[in-house]
Amino acid sequence: MRNKQAKKVAWTGMMMALCLVLSYLESMLTPLLGLAPGIKLGLANIVVMYAILFLDTKQGFVLVLLKAFFGLITRGAVAGMVSLGGGMVSLLVMVVLLKISKPTHFVLSASGAIANNIGQLMVASVVLGSGLAMGYAPILMVAGLIVGGVNSLLLDAVLPSLKRISGNN
Repeated sequence: MRNKQAKKVAWTGMMMALCLVLSYLESMLTPLLGLAPGIKLGLANIVVMYAILFLDTKQGFVLVLLKAFFGLITRGAVAGMVSLGGGMVSLLVMVVLLKISKPTHFVLSASGAIANNIGQLMVASVVLGSGLAMGYAPILMVAGLIVGGVNSLLLDAVLPSLKRISGNN
């Protein structure tokens, strides 16, 4: 039991480190790509998808919480709240999809990305005290579909390595 728990904690720590590295890489790439404000690649969400696909929902939940906490301490309260709101809505949508069907990685990733954007817009609307942020929704929905598609391809590319090192074959 103790070894199993230690392995789970260590694996969660490694996945969180991977989330942080991917977030940093994303922050460097996003300006180079000339994306519109608020549009991100969501690379760290690949790790969350892996967690809910091959570990358990709790691991995904912990990663979303840790990512939001990291946003809070590095970029401030609004960034932390936006990250938490988007991450929780995204996680909820992906978990429900996995419970009711066997979605492709594209469907899972694109749905998660779009849900993340919706969650972030809801938090932004509350923070701004206005629904004006929702006017940006059409742009973010298209971006979520595209980014979700790209992330599903990246997930497919890294899955063999992740499965090998985690022992989830």
